[in-house]
Amino acid sequence: MRNTHATELLFQLSKPGRRAVRLPDCDVPPRPCHELVPAAWLADAPPPLPEVAEPDLVRHFTNLSTLNMSVDTHFYPLGSCTMKYNPKRNERLASLPGLADLHPYQPEDTLQGLLQLLFELQEMLGEISGLPAVSLQPAAGAHGELTALMVAAAHFRAIGQRRTKVLAPDTAHGTNPASARMAGFEPVSVKSTPAGLVDLDDLDTKLNDDLAVLMITNPNTLGLFDGQIGQIADRVHGRGGLIYLDGANMNAILGIARPGDFGADMMHFNPHKTFSGPHGGGGPGAGPICVTDELAAYLPAPVVGFDGQQYYLDDQRPKSIGRVRSFFGNVGVLIRAYCYIRTHGSEGLRAVSENAVLNANYLLSLVKSVLPVPQGDGCMHEFVASAARLKKEKGITAMDLAKRLLDYGFHAPTVYFPLTVPEAIMIEPTETESKETLDAFAQTLIRLTEQASDALHDAPQTAPVSRPDEVQAARKPVLRWNAD
Repeated sequence: MRNTHATELLFQLSKPGRRAVRLPDCDVPPRPCHELVPAAWLADAPPPLPEVAEPDLVRHFTNLSTLNMSVDTHFYPLGSCTMKYNPKRNERLASLPGLADLHPYQPEDTLQGLLQLLFELQEMLGEISGLPAVSLQPAAGAHGELTALMVAAAHFRAIGQRRTKVLAPDTAHGTNPASARMAGFEPVSVKSTPAGLVDLDDLDTKLNDDLAVLMITNPNTLGLFDGQIGQIADRVHGRGGLIYLDGANMNAILGIARPGDFGADMMHFNPHKTFSGPHGGGGPGAGPICVTDELAAYLPAPVVGFDGQQYYLDDQRPKSIGRVRSFFGNVGVLIRAYCYIRTHGSEGLRAVSENAVLNANYLLSLVKSVLPVPQGDGCMHEFVASAARLKKEKGITAMDLAKRLLDYGFHAPTVYFPLTVPEAIMIEPTETESKETLDAFAQTLIRLTEQASDALHDAPQTAPVSRPDEVQAARKPVLRWNAD
């Protein structure tokens, strides 16, 4: 029997008069909507919402959830997004009433436990990064990038310099140039060498008095640590610019290398990637930033302070760029990150990165014979393989492989990024996956390269929707349900 609850929309299940809840009569005198809401904001008619009974509603969403992939149900080899399993104990701890039931408008003397937690998190992030001044406000990694670039802009205004350009390698995450543009700078791309590292000669041609910031990910999106980072920082600092470290790949260097020690002036953390917290589904997120003492005055206010007796929210920061998010950040995610760091300790965090690097190199060694890795035989936490040879010999693309993996119970890896690798397949196993899982994934990936191209072109074959026209979906999205 076909499970209609999982394949049909609620609108298709709707029958007039059915309901999942019956609300009590209003216990206050009713008033017409037009007396409470301006007429310009009122619709001519109620929205055509679906009418379904409670069993239909529950079955629909329960069965729909079984069609999803998640870190709790599947292996996510999702390069550059560090989709690792997050401990359930952190979820429980963040849900404790003494944390979850607090309100940010409570008096500070009733929030001392939470403020102590956030203060200690600031201290820990400062120690891990080597950058002592921290703001927990930003709501995501890209928001952290934007906030840090706003801090940089405030710094240059304060010292009377007008700098207009932000450099980023051509392997950078797409958010880097976007954040630069939103912060009022002109993004400029820096070329990479065939080995996947920053081309120092090209960098030199773009270093001038207009330079504000170089944004760099290290390890980069090819999974390579750029050992030139000291030289790069010296050259940028020599022209009066700042170094921004995109912290998306910090899962590879925890307790091993600190961005502040190798030249970074600013960085962000992705707590959901590096530490613990929900990832995906649109949020919630957090993107704390860490900066040097020289830039500390410009951080968003408030930051959490401690006067030796009491923790407090420091709003007295005249040079601050101002608030970038409501209250003092996404506290629920930050609590999870705090729990993760406290659970592991300094030695445990280093072990996290060592195992992430070990797993990535082990997986690379298993698949490189069928999917070559152009940038070498070793990597940090992730690697970028290429299906270019497979495409030439059998007509099988990176997208074909990614879609076919879904039929075998593996989430698709990132494909076609970075753009510097043809038919790129970006794979990151993380430290939380077992050798058995990595072996099974590698064996499946190798088996797929041996299948007939038709089987891969039609994949996925087990999903309710196989392969929609993604270009048309992007250009002509259907945003409104038409009952007809």
